[in-house]
Amino acid sequence: MNISELINSYQPNNRLENASTPPSAWYTNQEFAAIEQDTVFNNNWLVAARVEQLQDEGQYVATQVAGQPIVIVRGKTIKAFYNVCRHHAAQVVATGSGCSKTLTCPYHAWSYKLDGSLASAPKFSGVCDFDKSDYGLKQIHLQVYQHWVFICLGDTPLPFSDFLGELYTQLEQLNLQNMQFHQRVSYQLDCNWKVYVDNYLDGGYHVPVLHKGLNSALDGKFYKIEVNDRFCLQSCPTKQRDNEFSQVRTGMARYYWQYPNLMINLYDGIMGIMIVEPIAVDQCRVIFDYFFDQSHPQNTLEFKNNSVQIANKVQDEDAAVCVSVQQGLNSKGYDTGRLSVEKEAGEHLFHQLLHRDLSSYQDT
Repeated sequence: MNISELINSYQPNNRLENASTPPSAWYTNQEFAAIEQDTVFNNNWLVAARVEQLQDEGQYVATQVAGQPIVIVRGKTIKAFYNVCRHHAAQVVATGSGCSKTLTCPYHAWSYKLDGSLASAPKFSGVCDFDKSDYGLKQIHLQVYQHWVFICLGDTPLPFSDFLGELYTQLEQLNLQNMQFHQRVSYQLDCNWKVYVDNYLDGGYHVPVLHKGLNSALDGKFYKIEVNDRFCLQSCPTKQRDNEFSQVRTGMARYYWQYPNLMINLYDGIMGIMIVEPIAVDQCRVIFDYFFDQSHPQNTLEFKNNSVQIANKVQDEDAAVCVSVQQGLNSKGYDTGRLSVEKEAGEHLFHQLLHRDLSSYQDT
C-alpha cells in the first residue's frame, strides 16, 4: 500500500458511532512520519517558546520545532528565524537560551543583527554580485499570545485567531495573566506522538483504570467532553478526599487540547502546558511547563513542588501504557479499533484533522 492509499484508507466522514481509528501503519510507517512533518507540523501554529524568556532586548531562545532549527529573539520586537547561517548552513546560535547584541555564527563568524539582517560577512571583499541585504536569516511567521510564542513554518498560515477559533475566546475568559512559570520537565517516550495524543483525548476512559490516584480526586460521573473546530475540552469537577492528589487538584479540572500537539491542564490556581513533539516514528518527547497563580494563597513553594510530583506520577502511568500501545500497533494482531461514542469524540476529531492535513500530500 502506497502512502496515498494509506491516507485514504481512513474514512473521515464517518460519524462517531460508525468511526474506526486510523490504521496502525499511521503510527509505524517511517515514510508516513516524514510526510506528517511536511503537512501536519509545517502548516499549523506551534508553541516554540514562553514570552517570559524574551523580556529584554537581545534575549533569545534557540530550539527545534518540527525538526527545524529555530531561533526566536527579541530586538525591537520578537521575531523568529531559521537558525541556519546563510553562508554554509551552520547553526548560528547554540541550542538553549541567552542574551546577545548580535547573533554570530561559530563557523566563519558571519554575524546577524537582532532583526535578522546580515551585519558582517568577514573576508568577503571581491565577491561578485553579493548584497548583504539578500543574506539575512530566513524569517518565520510568529504570533505572541498569552504566555506563549507560536510559530508557523508554512508560507501562508491561517490567521492565528482563526486557527485557535473558539479556544481563543475561552482562554481569554480564564484570566491566565497571573499564572507564572515555575518549572519545565521533559520526557522521552518510545511511542509515536499520536499515541500520546490519543491517550490524552480518550475522554477520561482510562482514568479509573490507570490513574487511581487522580481518579480519587475527580468526580467522574460529571465528566464532560466538548469538541469544536480544532480543539477539545474535557472538564470535570474535583472532589475532596484525604489524599495527596486532592491536596493539589481542586476546583474544576479543565483539559484543553489544541490541534495538533498542545495540551493545557487547568485546576484551581494551577496550569500545566504539555507539548508533544515527534522524534522518530516510534519516539516522541513530551514537554511539561508548570505555571501557578501567584495571587493564590495556596501556592507556596512546597505546594508547587508537590503538585509537580503528583503530575509526574500520572505521567509515569501514561508513559508505560503508551509504550505498550506502540508495541501493539506493530503486532500482526491489530490494525484498527473502534471508538466509544460516550468517551472518544476528541480522538475522532484528532483523526479527522490529521486526515485533512495529510490529504494535502496528494496534491504535491
